[in-house]
Amino acid sequence: MMTDGSDMRSWGITVLRVVVGVVFMMHGGQKFFMGFHNVAGFLASLRIPAPQAAAVLLTLLEFFGGIALILGLFTRIVALLLAFDMAVAVLLVHLKKGFFGPAGFEFPLTLLAATLCLAFSGSGVASVDRMIGRKAV
Repeated sequence: MMTDGSDMRSWGITVLRVVVGVVFMMHGGQKFFMGFHNVAGFLASLRIPAPQAAAVLLTLLEFFGGIALILGLFTRIVALLLAFDMAVAVLLVHLKKGFFGPAGFEFPLTLLAATLCLAFSGSGVASVDRMIGRKAV
């Protein structure tokens, strides 16, 4: 019997984690299909230092970080890295395009908030982190 709602909150975090993980995995997969060279060209246009290396890191982070979130593996660390990714996206790409989509900052801001929520709260119930006893991760 639930007395304080914590079980329901933990399942809510799990749903958030899986959905956000799918979104990042798909965006990372999209970058794989675009090719590192094309991603690097876009990053260079934003004056991101070492755009080739940044393109590889960004693509791998979004794809494999998304998979890690889906599994609930190293949730807090991965979510924090993805939050940084979204903060950069908001500030360097979307902010100047206004709030509303498709180019505005509403979607990356929502992902930023979701990843920060996961970084603060952890993985929720159904996760590899919890199965291996890494509740703090």
